[in-house]
Order: sequence, then C-alpha cells, then structure tokens
Amino acid sequence: MILTKQYRCVHSSSCQCTKGHLSEDVIFLVFRQLNWNPKLIAALSCVCKWFDDLAKRVLWKEFCKTRALKMMLDLQSCGSHSVDGNWRALGKLLIYCSGCSGGRLFNSIQIPGHFVYRTRFSRTSGKSFLLPHCRTDVLYVSDPCEHLDQGDDGDVGFFRGVFKSFMVSKVRRMLIDRGAQLHPTAVCPYCKAKMWSMLQANMVPLTASCKLGAYEDSIEYYVCLNGHMLGICTLLPLSYSEEASESE
Repeated sequence: MILTKQYRCVHSSSCQCTKGHLSEDVIFLVFRQLNWNPKLIAALSCVCKWFDDLAKRVLWKEFCKTRALKMMLDLQSCGSHSVDGNWRALGKLLIYCSGCSGGRLFNSIQIPGHFVYRTRFSRTSGKSFLLPHCRTDVLYVSDPCEHLDQGDDGDVGFFRGVFKSFMVSKVRRMLIDRGAQLHPTAVCPYCKAKMWSMLQANMVPLTASCKLGAYEDSIEYYVCLNGHMLGICTLLPLSYSEEASESE
C-alpha cells in the first residue's frame, strides 16, 4: 500500500515535532507488524495532531478491516471510501462497550464502560431491530454484552451497532418525519454526535426482545446522527433446561 509521505506536522505550527516525522509508509509497515494494535494506535494519536490525523485516516481503517473485513467491505460497498462518523469511531465501537455511568441515557443505571476482547456483529440480527417497512436498511448489531446481577436492574445487557449509509436510510427519514427530538445533553460515546431515542419515536419492534432474549418492556436504544446505535435491555433468566445443559 503506497501512502502520501508527510514529514512535518500538517496541522499546528506550535507542534513540537518540528524536525519531521517518519514517513507514513514506515509507520504503516510498523503497525501492520503489530497487527494494528488498538492500544498502540490510540497512544500514537496522542503524540501530536499529525499522528492523530494519520491514525484516523489510515491506521484505524486498517484495524477495522482486520477485525471485521466482511462487515467493512459491506459498509463501503455503496462507493464511499469512508464510513459515517470516521474510522476511529467505528474502531472504538468494535471493541468498546459504552456501559452507562452518567445517568443521562438509561435512568440511574451506573455501569462503567469497558473494552471487550471480541464481539460478533450480525447484519441478520440487525433486521430484528428495524420496523418492517425499514428492513431494507442495513444495520449491524452486536450480541449483548452481559452485566449480571445488577441488583434491582437484574441481568443487564448492552448492545451496539452501526447502519450502512445512514444518511439515506429509511430509519433516518422516519425519525425526521415523526419529529423525533435529539437528546438535549447526551452524545454518542463513539463519535460525539447527537442522538435520537428509538423508544421515544416508537420505533422499537417486538422482534428486538426475541433476538436479545430480553423482557419486551426493558429495551431502549439510541441512534446517533452518524448511524451508530447503542442500547440496553434486561435479559431474561436462563431456563432450567438451559442451566442444566450448561452445567453438563
């Protein structure tokens, strides 16, 4: 892969990196050898604005392609060379469960966000989170990240996802047509964009609870202006037969 070489900080005249950088080609090869380690990419981004720009344009993109190649190819198949909300936001969505610690989105639940080793995202599962006349939209949704025994809240599950071409999606059009209001204070934990509540817009289908294995009245999720989705549910307890099979 041939990249345009940049040797000086392209953003800030006050940057301390006044003696130049390694070429982008060299940095690309180094991080390929490191298998696009997300912690190291994040650390590099903190060095200066030049490295941050390189990480957002190149390194996070390669990380996403390595983690979920088929999903990335599908998200880009509309002809765009980027994804809504940028590659860094999508990279974070792949490996980070946002939890809920501020109390602004999901009432008084206090569960801190955390990184996850691996999460499966499914386009087929995404259909279950869309109303019937919106199911031509493409939505990838993760399996719920389980946080068990949360007191009165029971077993809590957090899920997240991303729309393909959200700007032209039927879901976005319906949210606008219904006059859905953006949340007054909370923003997307992945890209910092404002968010719509699908529950307030009455756009949470019953099929979502079946897919999640959750109580019907416990599901709530938001979609941001860039098409990232995050939600919460209260998981149903395992049946005795399921518990028995697991113990075996």
